[in-house]
Amino acid sequence: MTYQPLADRIRPQSLDDVVGQSHILGPDGMLRRIVDSGEIPNMVFYGPSGTGKTTVANIIANRSGRALRRLNATTASLSDIRAVMDEVGTMLAPNGVLLYLDEIQYFNKKQQQSLLEFIENGSITLIASTTENPYFYVFNAILSRSTVFEFKMLTADDVLTAIDRGAALLSAERGVSLRWEEGAREHIAAGCGGDVRKALNALELLVSAARPAQDGVVTLTLEDARAVSQRSAMRYDREGDDHFDTASALMKSLRGSDPDAALHYLARLLEAGDLITAIRRLLCSASEDIGMAYPQAATIVKACCDSALQLGLPEARLPLAQAAILLATAPKSNSVVMAIDAAMADVRKGNTGPFPRHLQNVHADSAGQEREQGYLYPHNFPHHWVAQQYLPDQLKDSKYYQFGDNKTEQAARRYWEDIRK
Repeated sequence: MTYQPLADRIRPQSLDDVVGQSHILGPDGMLRRIVDSGEIPNMVFYGPSGTGKTTVANIIANRSGRALRRLNATTASLSDIRAVMDEVGTMLAPNGVLLYLDEIQYFNKKQQQSLLEFIENGSITLIASTTENPYFYVFNAILSRSTVFEFKMLTADDVLTAIDRGAALLSAERGVSLRWEEGAREHIAAGCGGDVRKALNALELLVSAARPAQDGVVTLTLEDARAVSQRSAMRYDREGDDHFDTASALMKSLRGSDPDAALHYLARLLEAGDLITAIRRLLCSASEDIGMAYPQAATIVKACCDSALQLGLPEARLPLAQAAILLATAPKSNSVVMAIDAAMADVRKGNTGPFPRHLQNVHADSAGQEREQGYLYPHNFPHHWVAQQYLPDQLKDSKYYQFGDNKTEQAARRYWEDIRK
């Protein structure tokens, strides 16, 4: 007998049994209303694995009366697509085909375009799924003919519903009662990272590994639950959305002066072994978000990052945590990034102009045609400053840097105002 995973054995047969996704499957959810109408459009399901995309596609296929065909873009070829097309209008698919294409982001442009003719004339209804942002990975020709629905990561409470359903089925199949040790059930739900399939696999493994029943009762212990769900809560792909979302969340938490959130997202990067992304974000924040409000931050963070690279994980977490806390609690100023961006904007627009003569290299003139440069050496003047034009003539009145409203930059502003008077 072929083994069938628990997740497949208890796969919901109606939208009411799907856990989570109330924003699209609730009583007023757009996807539910579309399914209830019976007019199924081409759709793209976008979201993490184990959140119900395949389950919902199966339910839609059953309700539509169309033949369901599945392809996985990681292994399917053009010949597989043609084989599905050949079924259209035959006894195999008298009412048309509903094609569920998993991981569509792995199809190249030619493969995706091969679907267009059939989804345009309605002989094939396409439901494509992807764990990546479809607006980056799915070609516009497909997107313009489809409706995109986002499946969100499930909460621990959502997953508990599926765990209870799975436990009831296993109990009936094995003829025993399952008794949860305190905290074990919740640990499985929290440790699956919002992936129902992962939680049910852990549950099935937990029941299989449990000690023999005593008086018809199998006890599921917290210790065993921790063993089967170890490190499973992490969702991270160094080239996918999770990578960029985690890096973005870390940077924005540092900028928002929230050390607890910064440590959380730093921990997610470190748990995934991604030292480089963590270091790049910390180094960037030191100049972009703290900048002139606390210039020493750049030096301190650089030292912490160097120490982390020399130590390696797990010890690298210490200097990187120090850097994150420093940046999150430091005074903030974005005057550096605003100033350089304004200057670069002028350069990109061609606002440059010739160098002022007195700033040119002393070798700018040909031999025998030297001219007086007229450069004033600031160190020869009081306070090491003298009024002198440095910008090209067409930009001489431009102001890129504006002093931030923090103590350090305001002290510098007052210093230069006094001198320039």
